[in-house]
Amino acid sequence: MKANPNRFWFLVILLGWAFDFLFWKKPAGINFFIYVTLSLATGIYLLQMDGLRPARRSGLLLLPIFLLSFFTFIRQEPMTVFLSVSMTIFFMGVFTVTYLAGQWTQFGLVDYILGYLMLFGSMVARPLGFAADVRREQVDVRQKSATQVWPIVRGLVIAVPVVAIFSSLLSSADPIFGKRFEEFIDLFNLENLPEYIFRMVYILVFAYAIAGIFLHAAQKSGEQVEQKPRFAPFLGFTESAIVLGSVVVLFTAFVVIQFQYFFGGQANIHLDGYTYSEYARKGFGELVTVAFFSLLLILGLGAITRRETEAHRRTFSSLSSVLVGSVIVMLVSAFQRLILYETAYGFSRLRTYTHIFMIWLGMLLVVVVALEITRRERALGLAMVLAALGFVVSLNLLNVDAFIVRENIQRELRGAGEENLPENGRVDLDTQYFLNLSDDAVPALAAAFKNENLPAAVEEKVGAALFCKRYDREKDDQAVPWQSFHLSRLNADRAFVQLKKELDGYKVVNPDWPMTIRTPTGNEFSCQQYYDD
Repeated sequence: MKANPNRFWFLVILLGWAFDFLFWKKPAGINFFIYVTLSLATGIYLLQMDGLRPARRSGLLLLPIFLLSFFTFIRQEPMTVFLSVSMTIFFMGVFTVTYLAGQWTQFGLVDYILGYLMLFGSMVARPLGFAADVRREQVDVRQKSATQVWPIVRGLVIAVPVVAIFSSLLSSADPIFGKRFEEFIDLFNLENLPEYIFRMVYILVFAYAIAGIFLHAAQKSGEQVEQKPRFAPFLGFTESAIVLGSVVVLFTAFVVIQFQYFFGGQANIHLDGYTYSEYARKGFGELVTVAFFSLLLILGLGAITRRETEAHRRTFSSLSSVLVGSVIVMLVSAFQRLILYETAYGFSRLRTYTHIFMIWLGMLLVVVVALEITRRERALGLAMVLAALGFVVSLNLLNVDAFIVRENIQRELRGAGEENLPENGRVDLDTQYFLNLSDDAVPALAAAFKNENLPAAVEEKVGAALFCKRYDREKDDQAVPWQSFHLSRLNADRAFVQLKKELDGYKVVNPDWPMTIRTPTGNEFSCQQYYDD
């Protein structure tokens, strides 16, 4: 980069401008994938021009980066998109930190934290150091450049106010000239000058930060990871064993009580004074929290506990294994409660997130115990990263909003939960919840609407939900720029076109909020959205 610093600065400023061009006042779409690709391609190009090629293991990170960024214009469900963007940025940071050494697979949790702290420091300080080094090494070039550039800069600075004064006087002297001059000034749209200044500033700031990232990859990513612990364990084994043992006893007692509910079903719930909904709804969130903090407890104690003998190691591993076993039983209990809740009341976004998260958390707990037993504690960081990646990819592949539509409609067709609900009978299909869902849900709704096996009453409600979503879309007449192209939006548009004739049978009764429509059979349906957990 020092061999051609002008090229380096030109490209990073160009990346700053590309960020503004792709994202300024433009909804999310293909722009994120394009920018990720541009950033990686530019960074790798600059580094390879200096003979710095990525390590083979670092190259493996490009697969999840491109996959996750690709998902961002495939899915529109908010949590899925947020996690995909977050994980993409995380892996890009790891790629930067380990570009030359490729040791990310050997990182512990502390290594990830320290690596990111060093990267943030480079984003702040390294571009200044790079500029200073270039000035010292290329004094003659800098002086020659200064003799060519700075007189021009000074001349422009002096000329602007002089020309402005004379232009004002000449405009007052000749109205025709004044009109032409105003038309010339209007070409620059100076009423938006504060916006232009703001955008210019953040483009330069963004380019400066990108320069720091590229320089960090070139200068610091080749450092080897220390295999020894970052700090010496300081907690005695006795204290740690007491903590783990106490938690194991508590969890074991809880698990023993839980077993009567695994097979007792509805009778035990009523016996203890809980209604079905209270039992199904209560507890799974708390149990998932317990499982998560149990994982942190094992990781924390494992990092700070002195295990000086083989007996200490075996005892700690045994206690950890029993603790994880109890936590897994709790997760099974929480999972059972969640399934009962879903069976009775259908799926929502939060229930779906939790459903998938519990599966990955359970697998991570098993891996943690296996690594503890095999004395490979440093691999815990990699295991957690892979579990997080698996969770995010699972949400993308599942297509959360379409999954909710399919499962809730199938539940309606099966009559699931009918025997378990209170005296008021079966819960009807909650099609109003579908109005909260993104365009990801529209193809699934359209497929259900065209399903010949769907009861007429359910078909009518699904059609009403589709009509409400199409109506909102038609009210928003704002053009979508190409930077915001989204495959989910395209599929939804196609579905609406295919159902135009059927949906035209629905009419708006009250366009004011909350909007009410009338179905072809004369029933009214509210388009008011609401949220449910």
